[in-house]
Amino acid sequence: MRDIQRILDALTSPIRREILTLIWDRDLPAGEIAAVFQVTAPTVSQHLAVLRAADLVSMEPDGNFRRYRARQDVLRGLHAALWEDPAKWEPADDIPESSLAAARTTPVVVATVDVDTDRETTFTAFTDPVVYSRWLGAPVTIVDGRFSCTMEWGTRVRGTYDVVAPPELLAISWDFDDDAVPIPGRALTGYVRFRARPHGCRVEVHQLVDTLRQAEFMETAWTLVLGRLKAGVVAAVDTRTPSRTRAARPKRRRSA
Repeated sequence: MRDIQRILDALTSPIRREILTLIWDRDLPAGEIAAVFQVTAPTVSQHLAVLRAADLVSMEPDGNFRRYRARQDVLRGLHAALWEDPAKWEPADDIPESSLAAARTTPVVVATVDVDTDRETTFTAFTDPVVYSRWLGAPVTIVDGRFSCTMEWGTRVRGTYDVVAPPELLAISWDFDDDAVPIPGRALTGYVRFRARPHGCRVEVHQLVDTLRQAEFMETAWTLVLGRLKAGVVAAVDTRTPSRTRAARPKRRRSA
């Protein structure tokens, strides 16, 4: 209860609420935050100190600067604890229209990575087949919204970009098979979001799955892809850097 009261006290200030809105989904140094408000920099520093004491913002040193970001999890937890009536999630009775549609609940695997390229460049790394091939290390083709590639261990990936909204979102339907062309009509659904960061871009994948086994596989698959993106995207967009295709290998390596 003491923690909740500290948070509520911190939120009584309109300036502190505006600060949280400003840094809700991005990191900013104190100087840039202070420049937005018609108060002195020391005053903004005091407000940031109150927000930090309430655990509403995180702070990371960056050279001579300190960068601040809102802690979304704390605010969402407070909202759920204080203002969300459990009855809110109880469906209304006697809604005949509900029988006319079908619905199901699907788990989601979320994978993220921060890269050093800006959002526009990172988005292009997923839509330009030449750049895509360079950082993935496998040849990628993209024609009329349809993409395909074959990984070095023989897995073939095929799919379509259902939504292309640069530089923010890709919605993809895709499937894969080993040493064969994937079967049509069995597509998996994923969403790739690109979020601007102070020194680059955050790529966030939301992959829908049906089973725990699928989820475990997708965690490995997407961390592999995003790991290669992080390791290779800077060189991939620099045409002066020679491209490299990974050598063929078995899918599963035998231990010595």
